[in-house]
Formats: sequence, structure tokens, C-alpha cells
Amino acid sequence: MPDQDRPAPVPATARSRGVAARAVSPASSQPRRPQERAVRRREALLDAAVDLLGDGGFAAVTHRAVARRAGLPLAATSYYFTSRDQLLAEAFALLVERELARMRAAVDHLAGRTPLAVAETLTGVYASDRLRQLGLWELYLQAGRDPALQAIARAWTDGCDDIVAAVLGGAGYPCGPGEVRFVAGLLSGLWVEEVVEARPDGRRRAREAVARALAALGPPARVGS
Repeated sequence: MPDQDRPAPVPATARSRGVAARAVSPASSQPRRPQERAVRRREALLDAAVDLLGDGGFAAVTHRAVARRAGLPLAATSYYFTSRDQLLAEAFALLVERELARMRAAVDHLAGRTPLAVAETLTGVYASDRLRQLGLWELYLQAGRDPALQAIARAWTDGCDDIVAAVLGGAGYPCGPGEVRFVAGLLSGLWVEEVVEARPDGRRRAREAVARALAALGPPARVGS
């Protein structure tokens, strides 16, 4: 007899733009309650895995630890996820989705249009939970060894590029693919350095480096002209 509490299978990796894979209720006007419970349990496990990534990184995400954090039986993790790899991939996708949303909100309002002001806006995304950032970048590096994570890593890079393009364009700077990769690549390197080294003056150093890069792009055009 089929188990009606089990959700429909989902891919281990996210779609190309970094949206975390989620179980979807069957198309009907009145979804069955067991299916709703399955979705809630699955999401609780993913939330727990994301929290553990922030607490202790890649090694902290075990079936036992995830179940304990979610307040669910140990068997729940293997019931909803076929392997630890699938659980990690979907947790990585969810973490990317949340971080990109946080970054978009952080750069929603420009501090100004000078290189230093725009650099302040771009480096303002560093103001986040350091341990969670360590977990994200650790999984990003792990994607170099695990092809199943590469699509999610690319979604992270593409999402960051889109955010940088929006900031540059909003401030009147050139925002073609070359300019965006120049600035976004610099930001990524500085971000990893900041997260790993945690220098007291790291934010200032990053802001000044990005300001110099923006100055090299030339003065901003008048927006709307």
C-alpha cells in the first residue's frame, strides 16, 4: 500500500537561478493533509540543515544532527532524502536562495553615486552572519569536487552578478558583462578574505579596493539621460 505521507521526488540540485528545490503538493483544489504534513517536515529538515551549515559547516550536516535540530525522528532524514548528498545539495540551494534575497534587500537603496558610496553599498552585503557565510563558501568550494553542487554554485555566481549589475546600472556606471564580472569577481575574492580572516579593518580595505575598481570604470553617467 503506497505511503501517502511521502512527498513527490525532487531533484537534488536547484534550478539554474538558485531557487531551492521544494516538494510541491499535487494539483488539486484541496490537498490531502498527510501531504501537507510531509511538506512541512521536509522543509523543517532543510531549515535545520541550513542552520547546521552556519554552525559548523559541511561536516556538521549529518542525518542525526539534522533530525535532532528539526525535532524529528532520525529516520525522517532518510525518509525524505535519499542520501546525505541530496540533503546537502538542497540545503545549499536553500542557503543560496536566502542569501541572494538578503543581498537584494541590502542593496535596495544606493548610498550615493560616487565610487566610494557605491562601494559602500556593494560591500554592505558583508554585514551578515559570519558562520553562515563560512558554510556557504565552504559548500561553494566543495562544488569544485562534487558535480551535483556545481549548478547551485553557478546560480550563486549568476545571482551575485545580477545584483552587481543592478547596482552599477542604478548608479550610472557601465554594467555590461565585462564590467559586472570585473567588479563581482573582485567582490567575491574580498568577501572570502573577509569571512575567513575577519580582519578588524577588512571592511574598510574592501570598500577602498572596490572604490578604486569603480573609478577605473569612469565617472557615472547621468541616470535617465
